[in-house]
Amino acid sequence: MGFGRSVSASFAVLACLTFFPCTTFAQKTCEDLASLALTNATITSATSQAAGSYKPPSAPGLPAPNKDLPAFCRVDGVAKPTTDSQIRFEVWLPMSGWNGKYEQVGNGGFAGLIPFSGMVEPLLHGYATAATDDGHVAGPGATWAVGHPEKVKDFGYRAVHETSVQARAVIRAFYGKDASRSYFVGCSEGGREGLTEAQRYPDDFHGIVAGAPAINWDHLQTRGLWDELAFLETTGNYIPPSKLPVLQNAAIAACDAIDGVKDGFLENPSVCHFDPAVVQCKGSDASDCLTAEQVVAAKKIYDPLKNPKTGALIEPGFSPGNEAVLANWPVWITGQSAPQLGVQKAFANQFFADMVFENPKWDPKSFDFDADVKITDDKFGAILNSVDANLRAFKARGGKLIQYHGWSDAAIPPLGSVEYFKAVQKGMGDTKSFYRLFMVPTMSHCAGGPGATVFGNSGGIEPPQDDADHDVVLALERWVEQGQAPDRIIATGYVDGSPAKGVAITHPLCPYPQEARYKGTGDPKNASNFVCKR
Repeated sequence: MGFGRSVSASFAVLACLTFFPCTTFAQKTCEDLASLALTNATITSATSQAAGSYKPPSAPGLPAPNKDLPAFCRVDGVAKPTTDSQIRFEVWLPMSGWNGKYEQVGNGGFAGLIPFSGMVEPLLHGYATAATDDGHVAGPGATWAVGHPEKVKDFGYRAVHETSVQARAVIRAFYGKDASRSYFVGCSEGGREGLTEAQRYPDDFHGIVAGAPAINWDHLQTRGLWDELAFLETTGNYIPPSKLPVLQNAAIAACDAIDGVKDGFLENPSVCHFDPAVVQCKGSDASDCLTAEQVVAAKKIYDPLKNPKTGALIEPGFSPGNEAVLANWPVWITGQSAPQLGVQKAFANQFFADMVFENPKWDPKSFDFDADVKITDDKFGAILNSVDANLRAFKARGGKLIQYHGWSDAAIPPLGSVEYFKAVQKGMGDTKSFYRLFMVPTMSHCAGGPGATVFGNSGGIEPPQDDADHDVVLALERWVEQGQAPDRIIATGYVDGSPAKGVAITHPLCPYPQEARYKGTGDPKNASNFVCKR
């Protein structure tokens, strides 16, 4: 998805005067940047890229960007804040038409590579942009972390901050002045990085978009392990993808009308108290029902994971209503077969085998969901988890934060975002002046799904309209630069996912705890027929 930005750069001068003093420096050519002196970092190359000459590689799970890039200066560097740090970063600088602003993009998964594809849209829209590999080279698994506690800290919080510091120095040297605004945009691991920035380094960015954030990193991996064991407890517990429509159809049948309109979608699955026992086979196993063992496994996926001894919540469960969508359970939870299972299992096993226990022969079935959770929290909680609800410094700085999460996310439980938002409100009171959460009905992990989806978090598809009502990043910019808070954002779904085939559905996203309510008349696939209400 593209950023679709068209906000005028005319706010750059005003911002420079009102947000912080402007500073002018001597400009350098692109190639001159190779000798630029940085603190705890070095530039390894600085090369001019002619318009259309550079083709960035695709990121895992995303298609290669298919747009020609404008002429830009490509700067490659390495930051070494510790003797064991090797934080690679890139900065792309428009040769002309710079809008005066800087946008840094986030990573996914365990990172380990620079997300070049995410840098494309900011550059196309005039931003100086940067990204990092989070301080290590990808794979296999998380072996990069074994014996390297400083690299774990780089991954946990330091790499993104170091990149922002170095990138702003490069921008200052190239253009002869500071960027007027700095933004961070990320989803999944990138969403966690955004929250980490707001919590640990509130002065780095004026605005942050944190999509589907892996807020409680180590508990998320514990959740993945729990779901894995739910399917592997016996040979009969596994639910094959062919049976997922049984769960999905039953959940929609039970809860579709709760939001006031029967449209095949659940506006807020958290109020759907769906019991998978209703689809349990009355007799022998069949394709249109679940066995007793499969029902037990499904309940474990839906239910929150709690400490078996204390009852304390470890991680929320997953939402019902879109289990059969390819990008949901078949990718993340069930996989295509047992014991293969989905991506969730791979992340969890790598995390515990490589990072927590540093034992490649570690057995998932040996995990103690009381004692081993404490071991994990003690070792990594303060490094990897972004659960600090004190955002006072970020607010005082004038920062703005937009968080979004798809209700049908099968990678990171969406209720985790709701719980964090509530924790911030509990500690700070009403957050609407600087922090808003938007929950997205039917949306999968970061994007996609059978309904409407968020635009503004990269990927190459543009929103139907190039404005702040349809693009979450433009909405953030309007909030930061014009003081206009987003009271709703229009999500969009295309026919067969193709803009060329036209818009299939638009739907308003409301600041939590408001929800979109159908007015009672008109096409329920048109956002104009809904209002935001609590």
